[in-house]
Amino acid sequence: MQNVVPVEERLADATLAERRGQYAAEVRRLIDAAFSVMRATGDIDPQVRDIVKAAGLSNQAFYRHFASKDALLLAVLADGQRQLVDYLNARVGSTTDPEAQVRSWIEGVLAQARNPVAADATRPFAINGARLADRYPDDLAATRAELLTTLAPSVRALGGSDQDASFVCELALARMNDAIAHRRHPQPQEVQRLVAFCLAGVRHGT
Repeated sequence: MQNVVPVEERLADATLAERRGQYAAEVRRLIDAAFSVMRATGDIDPQVRDIVKAAGLSNQAFYRHFASKDALLLAVLADGQRQLVDYLNARVGSTTDPEAQVRSWIEGVLAQARNPVAADATRPFAINGARLADRYPDDLAATRAELLTTLAPSVRALGGSDQDASFVCELALARMNDAIAHRRHPQPQEVQRLVAFCLAGVRHGT
């Protein structure tokens, strides 16, 4: 006997699907608005009222999706991390030489500080990262683990360990965040020195 979905369930499913699309669009607008407000004003701790105004939404819409402003900032950070992961994967995938891959990865991370537009966009998170990590440790750990997957295979191919890859990742990110927080653009010589230091560390570990 053929299963027939009751009409009330079909209508409920259609309503839920419509709302899911509407809510996803609202979240996207809030993330984009928060990013735009921080980039335009340089404010590392934007007000909710400014974000919802830029998004063209209400406070009710904001709190329907986010329990707090920090929860939204975490979503913006995760969105930026997703773009960074894609960017680094593309750089690493442009060569099969593991040493060149590690070099390209580190240069890609530091490029976030060397590019004024990227640096301005990343600065709120370079400064607020510790607060977000304290409030959302599991979420930040997950994004960091995803970022590490773009580097670890290349380090292992050089004879290093996953811990070596973690050291390289943490050092590169720390240098990037420090430069961004202090509005300093790393010079090519600094980037190359960091690359040489990290590669020597990986080789020493083997």
